[in-house]
Amino acid sequence: MQRSSWRSPMLAAATVGALIGVARAEPAAMSTPVEIAARLPVPLGNVTITPDGRTVVSHHPMFETAARVSEVTSPTTLKPFPNEAWNTPRSGAEDYLDGVLGLRSDSEGTVWMLDMGTRTGITPKLVAWDTRQDRLARIIPLSEPATRRNSEPNDFVIDEPNQRIYITDEGVGRGGDGSAAALIVVDLKAGRARRVLEGHASTRPEDVPITVDGRILVKRLKDGNSAPMRSGADGVTLDHRSEWLYYGPLNGGAVYRLRVADLLDERLDPGELGRRVERYADRPNAGGIAIDRDDNLYLTEIENRAIGIIPAKDRRYRRFATHPDMLWPDGFGAGADGWIYVTVTQLALAATLNGGKDGSAPPFLLARFKPLADGKVGQ
Repeated sequence: MQRSSWRSPMLAAATVGALIGVARAEPAAMSTPVEIAARLPVPLGNVTITPDGRTVVSHHPMFETAARVSEVTSPTTLKPFPNEAWNTPRSGAEDYLDGVLGLRSDSEGTVWMLDMGTRTGITPKLVAWDTRQDRLARIIPLSEPATRRNSEPNDFVIDEPNQRIYITDEGVGRGGDGSAAALIVVDLKAGRARRVLEGHASTRPEDVPITVDGRILVKRLKDGNSAPMRSGADGVTLDHRSEWLYYGPLNGGAVYRLRVADLLDERLDPGELGRRVERYADRPNAGGIAIDRDDNLYLTEIENRAIGIIPAKDRRYRRFATHPDMLWPDGFGAGADGWIYVTVTQLALAATLNGGKDGSAPPFLLARFKPLADGKVGQ
């Protein structure tokens, strides 16, 4: 099997109705350097790093790039991942990558890719590719009722101890407004998925505009109409003990969390499960979420070219790292080299959010920063 020679640099308790108390004083910002690891020719989406250091990126479906997923082969080059055939749609078939944003690597080097299915209208699915054997490992369809007509499965985490995958569904596919956003729980042993917390306060977007460089973002719909950009459940992460799942909508002022034990308890009715969700901390509008081994949360502050942090010791959001070229940081991926990598998408300049004109331009950056403690490789 031929592999890329490039490796990542340095490696070739309240309910929802009750707020966590926070002090009025603004916590002091931190100052952590951001480095540029790669300057790439195609718009990015999310990133994952395999245990042996291979870097795989998705290309945000909003840009409708030819390749859906790529491997970074050098600091300036890409090749289709897992191959060109899987990045090529075919009529009468669904075993190809249609529109991928979320992707993660497990501890065995299997890269899982979350296919929204929204570009050509196929069934959403999870595709697992074994990078060690260079072969397809598994496909798990995400059919109704786990997904809905307006589903847009966005991001996910792998819970290896419990053999589950937890997916955020923004609820904005095919003109959806996010009001039916939800979480999807995939049982890897049984190969089945179920939908939970649909329309819950923790998954649906708040009516908070996204403003980038002084411009409120408006989304152009395929029917020619426009609407303020509002997206539901987006970023998601899982602590290293598989005890708490953290998540939140793209538009909104909070990170929420839920005990994994409650999420897996299928005896809980929707109302009871919803009552067990906790509002964990305040935050600005944010996309990706990552966590380190000390339970510090990192968030991509999409409006301000910044990475934020919510330290576990006080749960108070503050600015952690900034870079002037980090226009819409989005997905995180922790590497075995001790860095957390973050994609810079320029999403605010995509035609859909920029009055019909694509204002994005290469290079598209893959940045990295040092967290306070190690993250979980691949997640």
